[in-house]
Amino acid sequence: MKQNTKKKLKTILPLLLGAFLIWLSLSKFTTEELNEIQNSFYNANYWWIGCSLCLAFLSHLCRAYRWKFMLNPLGYQTKLKNNIMAVFVAYLVNLGIPRAGEFSRAAIINQYEGIPFDKTFGTIVAERLADMLVYFFLIALAFFAQYDLIKNIIIAKIPHNPILIGFVVLVFPTGFYLLFISIQKSKYPVFIKVRTFLLGLVEGVKTIYSMEKKWSYLFYTFSIWTLYVLMLYVVVFAFPETSHLGLDAILICFIMGTFSFATTSGGIGAYPFVIQQALLLYAIPETVGASFGWIAWTSQTILIIVFGGLSFLLLPILNNTSHQS
Repeated sequence: MKQNTKKKLKTILPLLLGAFLIWLSLSKFTTEELNEIQNSFYNANYWWIGCSLCLAFLSHLCRAYRWKFMLNPLGYQTKLKNNIMAVFVAYLVNLGIPRAGEFSRAAIINQYEGIPFDKTFGTIVAERLADMLVYFFLIALAFFAQYDLIKNIIIAKIPHNPILIGFVVLVFPTGFYLLFISIQKSKYPVFIKVRTFLLGLVEGVKTIYSMEKKWSYLFYTFSIWTLYVLMLYVVVFAFPETSHLGLDAILICFIMGTFSFATTSGGIGAYPFVIQQALLLYAIPETVGASFGWIAWTSQTILIIVFGGLSFLLLPILNNTSHQS
């Protein structure tokens, strides 16, 4: 009973948080400002939104094709169409139940390709680890690209107290060292989970390194994330107020926006709110930031719903043996 309640809360709480963030982001606007947001929606250049959707679709195709590099060494040759549809269904499931998409993706390939669930799921875990490494690289890139902006924000927030600064400089390395020792040797469940995760990360990297076509795998991994960034970047040209923003600014928005998907189902409420706040760093009006965030999120969500739904319907039809004969 407790386990069932826990599962329900994992689904309901992100949705409630998303609803709260929608209210929070819109409640501060006056009627005139809400009209401005509505006008921004009407006047946006949807040709660029279409470009964003094309880049997003291409990124999903790259993810489906990259999967073959993990499955082939296991002795399985999957149909690309099934990989593509499994990826879209996984994204669709994640909209409703956070992180459940990976399980559905493995289950689909198990059902239609006959690959054992545990082996398929193992490749997905290794894939996520590779994605995480690239994501960390993008965070570092964003930090260096916008170092002055980040430094000014930090300086503005921290009091200019030499004693406090000295204390932080001494305590931070010491705390980091103690945390490292705790993760390495502690028997507390939370540290064991972190240690297991880090060891899994190392094993995932080793798997990629020993892969026969590792350079092709890495190429598609970087391609996926490059397309992710570009599909947000081209949206800036849909609004006159954001068209001057550079790729470095959008990289900050992308990093902040990606974090939002960990808080609510499919980023509902959270993604537009975070993008709006990120654009404030570049003096973009809140009304424009809200429109930008909502259009970017809505268009990508519609893409997932349409192609995820079609994939769900077409999987049994296209894999029907009598239909194929």
